[in-house]
Amino acid sequence: QVQLVESGGGLVQAGGSLILSCAASRRTFLTDTMGWFRQAPGKEREFVAAINWSGDSTYYADSVKGRFTVSRDNNKNTVYLQMNSLKPEDTALYYCAGSRSGFTPPTMAFAVKYDYWGQGTQVTVSS
Repeated sequence: QVQLVESGGGLVQAGGSLILSCAASRRTFLTDTMGWFRQAPGKEREFVAAINWSGDSTYYADSVKGRFTVSRDNNKNTVYLQMNSLKPEDTALYYCAGSRSGFTPPTMAFAVKYDYWGQGTQVTVSS
């Protein structure tokens, strides 16, 4: 069982930036597609971004395209989410997740495609 630990969340002003990290406990993560999701209070969990096992293919939700960048460092068993030009509507609990299925956008936007999840890190953007 792969365990995921997210970090890097916090409070930031609108227009600011944050980098989230997601550390995996096992190197079997290396062959998995990784995704980021978020959930705001009172709302359903929504897809943010996904990246294939090698890091050379990515997929983004329209709401973050051009502002967020997903990447991974397989030598460090870590996935990142660089978030720029943050908006108050980006406020949410951010989760990373791993999928043992191949990278098949747009299906990677569905939470059921993922096999294991982290506990989340809170991002709050003030106006």
